[in-house]
Amino acid sequence: MHVTTKGQVTIPVEVREKLGIFPNSEVQFELLEGAALLRKMDTKDSRGEKLIRRLKGRGDIQMSTDEIMALSRGDA
Repeated sequence: MHVTTKGQVTIPVEVREKLGIFPNSEVQFELLEGAALLRKMDTKDSRGEKLIRRLKGRGDIQMSTDEIMALSRGDA
C-alpha cells in the first residue's frame, strides 16, 4: 500500500465493507506494539462529541444568552 505525501492511504474495499466504513465515517488509529490498529468509531464517539464532553462544565463565567449574543455582535 502506498502512502501519499499527505500521509493518506486508501483503505481496501474489503476492509471498509467489513468494518462498515462509509464516506464521512470517523475512524481511529491506535498504536499497538509496532502495529497500527484501525477502528471505526461509533457515532456517539465522534471527534466533535468527544470535544464537547471534554469541555463541558469547564467554563467559569456565568453569562445569560442575551449577554453572550451582545458580545458576539460587538454590542458590549
